[in-house]
Amino acid sequence: MKDDKTLGQAMQTQVKRRSVLKAGAAGVAGGMLLPGTARVAMADDKKPLGAWPAGAEGDSVFVGLTVDLTGPYSAQGAEQKNGYELAAEQINAGAPEVQKISPLLKGGLLGKKLVLGSADAETKPNTGVQAATRFIHDNKAMMIAGSTSSAVAIALQKVCNREHTPYFTAISGSNETTGVDCQRYGFRLCYFAYMACKAIAPVVAKELGKNRKAAYLTPDYTYGHTTTQSMKEFTEKEGWSTVTNQVHPLGAKDYSSYLINIANTDADVLVVVAYGADAANAIKQAKQFGLLDKMKIVIPYMSAYLEKEVGAEVMQGVYAAQGFWWTMEDQLPVAKDFVAAYEKKYKSKPRDSAMYAYLALVLWADAVERAKSLYPVDVVKALEAGELRDSPVGKVTFRAEDHQGIVDFPILRGKKPADMKNPEDFFEVVQVVSGKDVLPPVGLLGCKMGDYV
Repeated sequence: MKDDKTLGQAMQTQVKRRSVLKAGAAGVAGGMLLPGTARVAMADDKKPLGAWPAGAEGDSVFVGLTVDLTGPYSAQGAEQKNGYELAAEQINAGAPEVQKISPLLKGGLLGKKLVLGSADAETKPNTGVQAATRFIHDNKAMMIAGSTSSAVAIALQKVCNREHTPYFTAISGSNETTGVDCQRYGFRLCYFAYMACKAIAPVVAKELGKNRKAAYLTPDYTYGHTTTQSMKEFTEKEGWSTVTNQVHPLGAKDYSSYLINIANTDADVLVVVAYGADAANAIKQAKQFGLLDKMKIVIPYMSAYLEKEVGAEVMQGVYAAQGFWWTMEDQLPVAKDFVAAYEKKYKSKPRDSAMYAYLALVLWADAVERAKSLYPVDVVKALEAGELRDSPVGKVTFRAEDHQGIVDFPILRGKKPADMKNPEDFFEVVQVVSGKDVLPPVGLLGCKMGDYV
């Protein structure tokens, strides 16, 4: 990290020197032509920041993607990459689908082609940080996007904040991402632990009963701990009790010891906080142990494709929150467009990993067009302006105080296999939750924004 910082300082110095030379040349030329021209140029001049101005020069704009293509969240990372690529394709084409979200996107970004580069973050903070730093320094990235692990997301937004480069998580469930670890240059579009748990707790209390005893499977990092904390808070308000919390390492393969401990309690609900491959492994092993014969499953923050990994037989009757479900196309025209475009390109129905990636890139591009600038401060302020845009999940915007997305999301219930209309018809939408109604009050989670520069 020390070498990265030294390299960053050296590159910033080089950019400043180039800018001074350019400003000096412009001033001489202006003086030779019209006295007023030089004064206007100097008044409009901005201090080099992040990869600006180098990243705004030329006929293209680079965005760096840090996606988990290996590790326990690789399925989500691969789908995020698809979502980003679809968005870039539509932005560059000025496609009618993307113009329904942002009428300003009429072909490229400020007349330039949007170019993506991707790196495997491996679900590891250090790997993600190294990739983002390379993108900013070597490729002059004007934005960084991607992540599934909240540990990776928090590390990325800290380094991007230091580099004055906007960063957008794709998936990050921890309360801390836009809480105590919020950053001026970090943005989270997706719902997160507090919102998910506040939304799903009254639903499962109504559907499963008020006097349930819950056992938790919690991955041992910030997402797991904050999700379990929020789920306990909101279910206990509904009359549930917590009988055990089994904490396991991220990427665990064998859950037998944790499941034996759960089996030795009188719990009747298994709350699976585990995500991605961890959730799939845990649920499959719980089935083998016979736990699911006497326990209901609740998943407060469900990963994409979990239903395919464990099968409809196991998922029937499961209650879960997820950021998007493809049948929302029946109610929302933008969702219909998104599902159709994704399915045409990738031959599958999109999940929330793809939707959040797609939408984040479009909203950043919209902010650039509204700011009429790639200057990082201008883009951040445009995102903070509270502009409402349509999306596959309804109207969306960002809250200026913590950069949390105000976004709706569904609560799902797994269908019986006999009720599935097609191989992708795993869930019915029980309720579409208003994101505004389940946001934490400003300041509750400890966000204190830093300066722009």
